[in-house]
Amino acid sequence: MKKAIKLAVFDIAGTTIKDNSNVAGSFQHAFLQHGFENVTLAEANEKMGYPKPLAIRDILSNHVSDKGIITLNLIDAIHEDFVQNMIEYYRHAPGIEPMDDAEDTFNALRRKGIKIGLDTGFSRDITDVILERVGWKNSPLIDVTVCSDEVEKGRPFPDMIHVMMEKLGIKDPKEVIKIGDTEVDVNEGINTGCLMNIAVTTGAFSEEELLKHHPTHIVNSLTEILDLIDQ
Repeated sequence: MKKAIKLAVFDIAGTTIKDNSNVAGSFQHAFLQHGFENVTLAEANEKMGYPKPLAIRDILSNHVSDKGIITLNLIDAIHEDFVQNMIEYYRHAPGIEPMDDAEDTFNALRRKGIKIGLDTGFSRDITDVILERVGWKNSPLIDVTVCSDEVEKGRPFPDMIHVMMEKLGIKDPKEVIKIGDTEVDVNEGINTGCLMNIAVTTGAFSEEELLKHHPTHIVNSLTEILDLIDQ
């Protein structure tokens, strides 16, 4: 007998919130603010979805020969500038809005008895600004949110989904589906053992790039998820 899906976990930027490489651009700019002028937008984009302090360390390691330069103080300073860049962006930039089909998809899933969770590589301070801006903070649309700074290990590890499952009383990961636009979203779902690990082409990676990470499904819009769960 097929298990009932109880929880759908969505990524935020590029999956449920529109993003035109704005996050990657802000991430790149944080490196530029500290003199790392050779960090490219493509490098920053490759790290979308990862916990940002980990991503900062990885990128720095590709740009310095003396690894002793990569200190916690430097990582924290770059991360703090990134956080401030993102908070400023999400508070004031025009066009911060949900994907066109996000709220309809949330409502359709909720009518099927499926809870909605959001997880992200952002820290809580950035996430709350986003949720406030689009009207999702304390919204009945969203049942649970978990951020990368609220767990020991962020994506691609399963910690954030495990926290959601515990909060909602869900024991079996086969009652959970994961939806996101990056490799770490897919790998988070795989590492959790989710029933479906659905990649969307609306964000950081193309269909060809996403296929390399073996999602169970690839969709071009969130509403396509509804057909998948009805199969």
